[in-house]
Amino acid sequence: MKSNRRRSRAGRRWLVLAIVALLGLLSGCAGGDGDAVADNGEFTFVSPGGRTRLFYPPDERGRVTDLKGESLKKSDERIRLSDFEGEVVVLNIWGSWCPPCRAEAEDLQAVQDSLGDEGVQLLGIDVRDNRNAARDFVNNFGVTYPSIFDPSGRAMLALDGFPRSTTPATVVLDRRHRVAAIYLTAITEEELLPKVRDIASEGTETGSEGTAPKDSGPAEQGSRVPESGGAN
Repeated sequence: MKSNRRRSRAGRRWLVLAIVALLGLLSGCAGGDGDAVADNGEFTFVSPGGRTRLFYPPDERGRVTDLKGESLKKSDERIRLSDFEGEVVVLNIWGSWCPPCRAEAEDLQAVQDSLGDEGVQLLGIDVRDNRNAARDFVNNFGVTYPSIFDPSGRAMLALDGFPRSTTPATVVLDRRHRVAAIYLTAITEEELLPKVRDIASEGTETGSEGTAPKDSGPAEQGSRVPESGGAN
């Protein structure tokens, strides 16, 4: 049984890697020129010209605020980004109708399982979906972390300018909820886990960068050409 699951998971990873390679050759839905930038400390997204991996050092990150929405599992509950103050938050934009989302589901859960005790929280944003189908998705794939149910894309407005048609996508926020990494395609555990672990460990030696309170002062301003991880 375990052997079959490993083979199934390996097959999904090969599919993800194939998709990543293809997106590296095509401009895809994130085509055009420009970069993700921080405007007055707040995150603003500008199309990265076909690149699918973007990374930002701590002094050049834009902050995400007021991200909130209805819980997928409990319609009478609200989930807010501020609920996870001081934690690294990995946002994953997904839908039950999206084949690459199925391919990466177990990998994302593995990251949560591995780093949850280190102050890392996965948070899904379920877009353009049916609630029952989305609930079946999280149950079938054993997803334990919460998701915002966002069929209209309203919660996505907090990611200013982010293309709501890009699914799946993953945005890693540091402990001050500033954008540290963006993946505009499906992701694997092997690629995501070490990057999130590095972001979670920022400032642990001095107790400064990674643990500063959210309102401790304005984030750095400026525009830059992001370091691109490239597609494998």
